[in-house]
Amino acid sequence: QVQLVESGGGLVQAGGSLRLSCAASGSIFRLNVMGWYRQAPGNQRELVALVTSIGVTNYAESVKDRFTISRDNAKNTVYLQMNSLKPGDTAVYYCYARQVNAYWGQGTQVTVSS
Repeated sequence: QVQLVESGGGLVQAGGSLRLSCAASGSIFRLNVMGWYRQAPGNQRELVALVTSIGVTNYAESVKDRFTISRDNAKNTVYLQMNSLKPGDTAVYYCYARQVNAYWGQGTQVTVSS
């Protein structure tokens, strides 16, 4: 089993920045992919950004050039630097990790006020 614990959410004004962190623990051998999804009220959960164990990244079009995902394999931690935040980025952000199975964190709220 893998446990994922997120931190760094909060309330920020439009144009501001936040940095999310997600630390993995447990049976964490070869977490091939780590990343972030988000879910706004009334919407489906959607991909934000993913990073592989060798640093290949994938971003949703809506966050490209504003968000940066990074990963520290030694610390089993993935980060999401979010800049130029918009009210439309308001959502619960979930950490994601995949070995053979997929694992999810409990979610952290990000609220962007206009």
